[in-house]
Amino acid sequence: MSIDTRPAAPQHRATPTAPRRGGAARRRRSLGNPVAGIGSLVWLLIVLVPLYTLVSASLMRQDEALNGDPLAIPTDPTFENYRTVLDSGFLSLIGNTAIVAVVTVVIVLVLSVPVAYVAVRTRSRLSSLAFRTFLLGVAIPAQAVIVPLYLMIGKMGLYDTLWAIILPTAAFAMPVAVLVLSGTMRDVSEEMYEAMALDGASPFRMLWQLAVPLSKAGISTVAIFSALQAWNGFLFPLILTQSEEQRVLTLGLFNFMSQFGVNIPAVLAAIVLSVIPIFAVYLVARRALINGLMGVGGK
Repeated sequence: MSIDTRPAAPQHRATPTAPRRGGAARRRRSLGNPVAGIGSLVWLLIVLVPLYTLVSASLMRQDEALNGDPLAIPTDPTFENYRTVLDSGFLSLIGNTAIVAVVTVVIVLVLSVPVAYVAVRTRSRLSSLAFRTFLLGVAIPAQAVIVPLYLMIGKMGLYDTLWAIILPTAAFAMPVAVLVLSGTMRDVSEEMYEAMALDGASPFRMLWQLAVPLSKAGISTVAIFSALQAWNGFLFPLILTQSEEQRVLTLGLFNFMSQFGVNIPAVLAAIVLSVIPIFAVYLVARRALINGLMGVGGK
């Protein structure tokens, strides 16, 4: 009797298959977050409905705006309200406001960029003290110093001029500007500064050729923030100017509210015209503004 010594054939055991998790994860990613989506839609409606009402009512006639549905589409749209506003000296208000905004931005950038650079690159106690002094301005509201500011502007002979609006607006925008720019310039690596120093670069050259190009996001943020402060400022024009030739947009809109208080479409047309320039600036520089506020800086 012979014995079979051949190895037995291996028996294949059925192994349980692991559940496929990739498909479920992909389905969850494709569905997204429904709560966030609903919240975004609600927020979009909250923002768009007033804008739609503002524009549509500015195209209505007086009787239709008072007696009709504010959310309805104008049955007989007209630009007569815009013509009324433009004939009331509105272009002069836009011009004065543009001058105030541009000069304020220039002053803030020319002063805050070197201050932030010194605060980042200098380790002395004096620079640290100066930086902390600038930051104290964030906690001081303009209403608290309006009386001494009024006396200073009068002593300097700047009352009822555009400089009476420009200088305080730039001063109150400087603390936030220095804070944003110092955070942006800290993102520039120390190795780049050391490489330029080994090449014999002066501090001014390092500021102009290294810190400024790599801090464009922060500079754009400061420029837009300062322009918004100047464009929307109301307290300084109200207290520090008096004549019609020096009026800016916010004070002009305040006067329109009393002059055309019954003509609601004309008032809304003035608001639409005042929003267009600064909204266009925001659309052009919105990406740099968001990057600067997020602290991305030059990275």
